[in-house]
Amino acid sequence: MTNIAKHILFSGQVQGVGFRFTAHSVAQRYELTGFVRNTSDGKVELFLQGSEDDINDCIEDLQQTFSVRNTQIEDASFDSSLKDFRITF
Repeated sequence: MTNIAKHILFSGQVQGVGFRFTAHSVAQRYELTGFVRNTSDGKVELFLQGSEDDINDCIEDLQQTFSVRNTQIEDASFDSSLKDFRITF
């Protein structure tokens, strides 16, 4: 199975509603690596690494759980130094 990486920006009602903590829980459930953090412009940035199916399922779970107005998804370079999933600040 080939692992890939995706960089995702969520906008909408995503700050102050437990989004980062939920993203952490969901990413761990799918055994993904990467990070989640708030941005200064009110968005939430998510960097996910793992199988394409698990990444897509994780994103879908988050979109269904929160009022996500917009999701921007881009391919990213895999970072082998990331060994777990973290909430960063």
